[in-house]
Amino acid sequence: MEKLKRPVFLKAGTDDFFKKMRLEVNETVLKNSSLYMTNIIKSLGLLIVFFLFYACILVFGNHTSLLFVFYILSGITMIVLFINAFHDAAHGALFKKSGNNECFLYVLELFGSNHWLWMRRHIGLHHAFTNVQDWDIDIKQSDIIRIFPNSPLYNYHKYQHIYMWLIYPFYSLNWIYIRDFKDFFGKKNNYVKKIVDKIPREEIYRLFAAKIINLVYLLFIPMFFLNQPWYLVLGAWLAMHMSGSIVGVVALVSTHVDEDAHFPDTDENGNLSDTWAMHQMVVTKDFSTESKLANFLYGGFTHHVAHHLFPNVGHTYYPHITPIIRRYAAEYNLPYTSYPFYHAVRSHFRMLKNKGTKENIMMTGEI
Repeated sequence: MEKLKRPVFLKAGTDDFFKKMRLEVNETVLKNSSLYMTNIIKSLGLLIVFFLFYACILVFGNHTSLLFVFYILSGITMIVLFINAFHDAAHGALFKKSGNNECFLYVLELFGSNHWLWMRRHIGLHHAFTNVQDWDIDIKQSDIIRIFPNSPLYNYHKYQHIYMWLIYPFYSLNWIYIRDFKDFFGKKNNYVKKIVDKIPREEIYRLFAAKIINLVYLLFIPMFFLNQPWYLVLGAWLAMHMSGSIVGVVALVSTHVDEDAHFPDTDENGNLSDTWAMHQMVVTKDFSTESKLANFLYGGFTHHVAHHLFPNVGHTYYPHITPIIRRYAAEYNLPYTSYPFYHAVRSHFRMLKNKGTKENIMMTGEI
């Protein structure tokens, strides 16, 4: 595909707010080692809980109601584990030693994903060029949904605020069994190949191995050992993915893609108009930061501004960093938004409705 010029941020000046903010965070919040241990205990605990629920599927799964209950609990735990533990490990923020983070990420393969690919997508593209068209792969995933202002508008997009309610529950299935293969082997709109010249052969083998192992232990083993019709086990397995996806999508739609979202453009030379830190403040939002339940479930997503400014810091530190961000936002007149998750979700679907109409494009002068 055509090589685009890699976006370049404006160089920070001597009075850049982030230099002062980073110094304060380093000298205060990051000195609290107990938050580091809390993150490790939580992450390992979630991993244990997932496999306990899986064991319960095999032990109690002959009771149909319990079969569905424990599959659903496994799905929710899977997504919470991904959002918290694996997400932090990918950023090198779970353990102090990079080798320990790398080893922990190999556990992600048991869930059907490929951590090498995910790190290129999430860190190399989303974090590097958040909300930038033709670069942020986490925003632009499929022509089924239109989010970027300059993306092609198709007739069916006028209904996207309706049909995405039905598609989002299949997010994890799409990730594991469609999106990974598209990013490894696809040629159309393959953002990963903008930053990777050649995919290592061992990662291709690992990709297929992860999918097979995941299907074997989560679907085929229960089908074989349980005295249940195959279609009931398949239905429970689908319920696992759907319940987990519903929980996960709340985080995905609440932080970058609401009706007030910004999608900065580059000039003909690939230059962006803001510094890296200012860009993150403009394109990122928090949600439900005061909710203990939301903070436990969603980790670095509730305090997402802190995560984008300090991606290599564990999510257990973010509730202590966010008040500092708010203070600097007020002092430097920086954009900062935080709202309840239900407002964020509602705003996302209003954005989908707006982006699906030709009238919106004409009104905003985007064509």
